[in-house]
Amino acid sequence: MRIGLDFDNTIVSYDRLFHKVALERALIPADLPQNKLLVRDYLRKIGQEDDWTEMQGLVYGARMDEADIFEGCLDFLRAARQAGCTLFIISHKTARPFRGPPYDLHKAARHWVENTLNEVMPSDHVFFEVTKDAKLGRAADCRCDIFVDDLPEILLAPGFPPDTRRILFDPEAHHPANEAWQSVASWQALRDVLEPQWPSRP
Repeated sequence: MRIGLDFDNTIVSYDRLFHKVALERALIPADLPQNKLLVRDYLRKIGQEDDWTEMQGLVYGARMDEADIFEGCLDFLRAARQAGCTLFIISHKTARPFRGPPYDLHKAARHWVENTLNEVMPSDHVFFEVTKDAKLGRAADCRCDIFVDDLPEILLAPGFPPDTRRILFDPEAHHPANEAWQSVASWQALRDVLEPQWPSRP
């Protein structure tokens, strides 16, 4: 089984880090919950969209090493590899931020992968593409049987590989059910879904 995995907000959780950086910059009240989308929505509500955009560059660049891995992700990756699955990280992100210092966002993400997933993810199975179309093309080139993403727009894109099974990673249940994909709320839930179909059980 060949499993393609999105990176941002699928493997990596930014809730704590965005909250931390926003507090350091005195952009949000201390009682705002640790949630990336709530931080974004608060800043947009008070007319500080530019601060949000610049903060994204900082978090995905200079502060990337502080980002968290989702609970259960590393255990899933270890078990999947042990069972004989082939794993890929296939993501899309700009090479540089839209605002602020010109951090190399791809380099920062690769450094995080090397530090956090070195034992389970070969470097030549990690792809950061600049566009969504390139991401979908890479998933097709890697012949993914499964692709896991947090964005419905990726799973529903016209260029999505037609023979690849779609799984939506949706831990906060933001998206309604759709016959095009299967939703999971955690990495353990993803393991429960896929483990019976792995080449060999660990």
